[in-house]
Amino acid sequence: MALKGLDIFKLTPKTNCKQCGVPTCMAFSMKVAQGSLPLEKCPFITDDVKDQLSEATAPPMKTLKLGEHTLGGETVLERHEKTFVSKTLYAMKVSTANDDAANDALLEKVPKVDYDRIGERMYCEFVFVEGTEGENARFLDLVKKAAALDRDLILATSDADLAKEALAAASGKNVILAGANASNYEAMSGAATAANALLGVSGESLEELHDTVAALEKLGNKNLVLVTTGKNAKEAFRNTVEVRRGAIKGSDRTFGYPSLVDVAALSGGDPHMEAAYASLFTAKYGSIVVLTEMDYAKALPLYGLRQNIFTDPQKPMKVDPGIYPLNGADENSICMVTVDFALTYFIVSGEIERSGIPVNLLISDAGGYSVLTAWAAGKFSASSIAKFIEEYQVEEKIKNRVLVLPGKVAVLKGEVQEKLPNWKVVVGTNEAVEIIRFLKDFQY
Repeated sequence: MALKGLDIFKLTPKTNCKQCGVPTCMAFSMKVAQGSLPLEKCPFITDDVKDQLSEATAPPMKTLKLGEHTLGGETVLERHEKTFVSKTLYAMKVSTANDDAANDALLEKVPKVDYDRIGERMYCEFVFVEGTEGENARFLDLVKKAAALDRDLILATSDADLAKEALAAASGKNVILAGANASNYEAMSGAATAANALLGVSGESLEELHDTVAALEKLGNKNLVLVTTGKNAKEAFRNTVEVRRGAIKGSDRTFGYPSLVDVAALSGGDPHMEAAYASLFTAKYGSIVVLTEMDYAKALPLYGLRQNIFTDPQKPMKVDPGIYPLNGADENSICMVTVDFALTYFIVSGEIERSGIPVNLLISDAGGYSVLTAWAAGKFSASSIAKFIEEYQVEEKIKNRVLVLPGKVAVLKGEVQEKLPNWKVVVGTNEAVEIIRFLKDFQY
């Protein structure tokens, strides 16, 4: 159980702070307990006490780094309690159970889904390479092919000797070695530790998984990922939720590690079921979700869901302010202006694109608020619109002088017209769904 402020107070020396004069341990320890200051900021805590406090004040789920990715570190079960820390990552699966042509086709798809959405890169972070019994040579060959891609690797084999060869073949890559269990954990731990890889651990039951993790911790290995897939979707869901609940609500640090769920193995080849399972475990509580393949049809809704879940609810999602030419818009196309709230942008731009009419969509900095909220807060006004036109040199870049305002801020028309006398200011629609007809009927 994590220490409270007074517990930290008892372990620290009673030294007055040079700045505020109060006992350092009292002022500082309360802030450490609240998570607002790191322990390293206090010069008076000894190394032994610092080690005790670091362990006691750490999140109930261990934070692991793998290359540019962060796993774990979660402190709550529900997003509304605080926020989730580390977003779900996705892996695409290749296996020696497939023929070589099928694996090659899957590997070719890996780089194709890679795009930015609201400032976040959306791509498949891992390649999951699965080995089946008696296919050692093909497994190593598949590892080499996967290692040639610009992705991190998950190597799934329970053969410790083969694991060492596979880790050598993947040298230079960030790797999770998924294959430790009750019968081989010591050898697998040695192989993973030697290669600086994270170790994936599984068990026939939660009890066996718990015991195996405890044994690995005794060996000194705490760089673990818990494989919670199970025999079917129901068992996988129970395992994944119970592991997270045990760590966060039960303060059981033995279960305080990120989890991996192989939904490709659960879906039985049904792509629709796989997408549903991937959504389920994105919300509850897969740190890594393994899929058969990733294409845009699957990626767009899945990454959108992930972004909604793992965005801080206190910070609205925003798109970058700027000029967005849609439908091949050029300097002779009309301008429509709206706010930088991501949902507003995607709805409005989607309707404009559906109309087929070339439009320069001007996205003004409104603090990430919706149109009416930004207007009420004074962040979307005649002055802010005029300032945007000036700062982004709209008049130098666009010859057309028609500017369409959102219908819900029609009250701004007169003020905007005064500040932009060279423009024809038009009031647009109240709802985005009306944009298509408005643009097709509009005469300018």
